[in-house]
Amino acid sequence: MINFTGAFDLSIVAFIGILFAFAITCIAIARLNQYLPKDMGRKFAHDGKLSAGKPRGAGIIFVFTFVIAAVLFAQVNLEIGIYLCLIVVEMLTGYFDDAAEKPWGEYLKGFLDFVVAVVVAVVYLHYNSSVINFAIFGGSVTIPPVVFAILTVILVWASINVTNCSDGVDGLSGTLTIITIMTIFVIDNVLGIQDGFNYCILLFAVCLLGYLWYNATPSKLLMGDAGSRAMGIFIAIAVLKTGSPLLYLLVAAVLIVDGGLGLIKLALLRYLKIHILKNTTTPLHDHARKKMEWSNAQVVFRFAIIQIVISVATVYLVMM
Repeated sequence: MINFTGAFDLSIVAFIGILFAFAITCIAIARLNQYLPKDMGRKFAHDGKLSAGKPRGAGIIFVFTFVIAAVLFAQVNLEIGIYLCLIVVEMLTGYFDDAAEKPWGEYLKGFLDFVVAVVVAVVYLHYNSSVINFAIFGGSVTIPPVVFAILTVILVWASINVTNCSDGVDGLSGTLTIITIMTIFVIDNVLGIQDGFNYCILLFAVCLLGYLWYNATPSKLLMGDAGSRAMGIFIAIAVLKTGSPLLYLLVAAVLIVDGGLGLIKLALLRYLKIHILKNTTTPLHDHARKKMEWSNAQVVFRFAIIQIVISVATVYLVMM
């Protein structure tokens, strides 16, 4: 973190950091998007051909900008520093897939996500306890570290993949991620959690806003797996740091349903030969556009409205 003296106090530094993160993200995307790989079109997505030729993998720009801003303006200790490295690693696995002529296989990406999730679990338990707090109902429970680690791996892996699957409409996954992490930020403040990662949430949110400046319908570029996978791991770490990881089910409810339903449907069909929701197109944002004839803007606004309502209700319950 930059060490300011004199008239500058930490609040001014934080204010400057937020403006810096947003401005640099916008400038970097404007200058560097021409060097990004080009999208080939999404064969199985509704209107996927419309993305053909657009720069993709923009996640590499806003994630690196976020990390730079965090190092300069946030109070980064060793634990947070490791998380920042893991976010970059997850982003790079997505970016190399975005840039590859032949997309990486599902199993390879799933394995890499698993490895990163295991490291997150180990790092978290090294610096934190295996206590699960119940922010809404009160109370807490201490579970064996091994069990906590397994649950953490599931949380991180699921968050990465449902967020990735929700990235199919201009502005959707970015908007939902901002709502989710800002809900976590508010809950942190309600619970009195003030640490370096709490401020990192604000930096990540404004970097995403800088990206959304160019990704709003009709988009000029795409975040690719580089962005969606980084968002997924960031959400998981942020909710873990609240000490109440079960809040993930509420603060990321729309991401879970939109992206997760397709994963469950595919897993049941592939491994158990069980076919569910035969008349439902997944991810749900494709169902809304194809079957319900919603426009891209309607999908983003309506999905966002649903998550905002859930988030407001969740914050209220935490405050009680």
